[in-house]
Parts: sequence; structure tokens; C-alpha cells
Amino acid sequence: MSNLLTSDPIALQAFMTETIFATSDAVDAMLVQEESVSSSLIPQQAAAHPEPVEEFIYQGDKAQGILFILRYPAYPYFSPEAEDAFIKTIGALKLTPSDVAVVNLANAHNPNEFKRIMTFFTPQKIILLGVEPESLKLPAIAHNSYMHGRIATVFNTYSFEEMFADMTKKKAFWSEFKSLIQHQR
Repeated sequence: MSNLLTSDPIALQAFMTETIFATSDAVDAMLVQEESVSSSLIPQQAAAHPEPVEEFIYQGDKAQGILFILRYPAYPYFSPEAEDAFIKTIGALKLTPSDVAVVNLANAHNPNEFKRIMTFFTPQKIILLGVEPESLKLPAIAHNSYMHGRIATVFNTYSFEEMFADMTKKKAFWSEFKSLIQHQR
């Protein structure tokens, strides 16, 4: 019984198929052990005031209203090569990774719902890096093209890996991206 990670009867009921009986001494001992383990792992202040979990896991800052949306299942955000290209690309426009928000929709924690993305990030400029607009229930937007909404402009482009493989995609991306970022800044 000491290998149990929970004493929640509902959780135990979901995993157990047999009826389990315990004496009150065994239950008391289990509760004392659980309290000592949890108090040694969690600082008292944190236990009293748990931190709220953000609706999205992202990097950077959403204050400037520039949001990059990508879908990289194998990486938290970018592949190492794509991250280097990303930093150089935004750096050429006098931005740093802390000036923009980057969200990876491959992260299971992040909702793939455009309305929730808009509500949480309140972006003015959205760059879809290899994310098909239809996957967010947006109308079709050709690559390296824009959709102007009431609140934000959505720029649909290729992933960095696609641009690495085709120089014409990279050139087309750069001219449109530069125009998007420099316009109304």
C-alpha cells in the first residue's frame, strides 16, 4: 500500500476492481504518512496559496501584441535550427524573443481554439508558422498572405523547415513578414 500515490477514494475506485477494507489504524497511518510527504515536498506558503495555472503555456511576452503560432510536436517551441532562424529573423526587425509571444499548439495543454487564443493573448498581429488556418477553424489563407480581422491581422506562412528547404519560400516570407511587423508599429 505504501506505493499508492493517492488516497482519494474516487480515484482509487476508478482503478480498483475489488473491494478494499482497512482498519481505522491503517487509514490514520496512511493519512499521517501522506501529510508528512506532502508537507516536505511543498513549501507551506505555496500550499496555502496555489499558483493559478495559465490557460496557455507560451514563451515571451504578449504585451506588444505579436503572436507566433506553431505546431512542433517534437520540440517545446522550435527545433534548434528553427529557433536560430527565428531569433535572427525577429532580431533583424529590432525584436527579441521576449518582445513577442510564441505558442506551440502541439503542447497538449494549449487549446487549439482561435477564440480562446484571441481572448488570452489579445494579439494585433498573428503569424501562423506552418499551421494551417483551417485547423483553427479560420477561412483558408494562402501562404504568405494576410487575413485582416477587426482586431488582428493573421499572416499565414510556412514553417521554418519548409523555408530552409526552399529559398523562394524564405524570400517571399521575409518581404511580407517585414511589411507586417513594420506596418502600424
